Amino acid sequence: MPGSKAPKGLYSARKLRRKRLKFRWSQRDFRIRMLKLKEKYDPLEGAPMARGIVLEKVGIESRQPNSALRKCVRVQLVKNGKTITAFVPGDGTINFISEHDEVIVVGIGGTRGKSMGDLPGVKYKVIMVNGVSLDALVKGKKQKPVR
Repeated sequence: MPGSKAPKGLYSARKLRRKRLKFRWSQRDFRIRMLKLKEKYDPLEGAPMARGIVLEKVGIESRQPNSALRKCVRVQLVKNGKTITAFVPGDGTINFISEHDEVIVVGIGGTRGKSMGDLPGVKYKVIMVNGVSLDALVKGKKQKPVR
């Protein structure tokens, strides 16, 4: 067959596998997984969520064309001491969080682990405060425990 680049012989499996591997390195997801870049550079170290202590509350200005102060918190992770900024979703939910509270943060769900929407550089969001879901606090189903 003229024009066919792939070997087709009986003993061509090794060649085919090596050729496929060579091309897979040009795929972004494969390269990140093989070099373990997520574990190396991600503050959560590849985990889906992490526990941290609130250092301070901050208001972050949203990107153009929007204009707002998005309520966020600076969190120091328990497992490695790294400091990250986490978004606090919902209306008035920042009032349930105070300094030195223990929070659980998760990825915010932007493309390829990046920030989402008009939040510059914020990749995480808060889902729990002192072991109680933020959603339950907002709906009034539970009270925030005093630590």
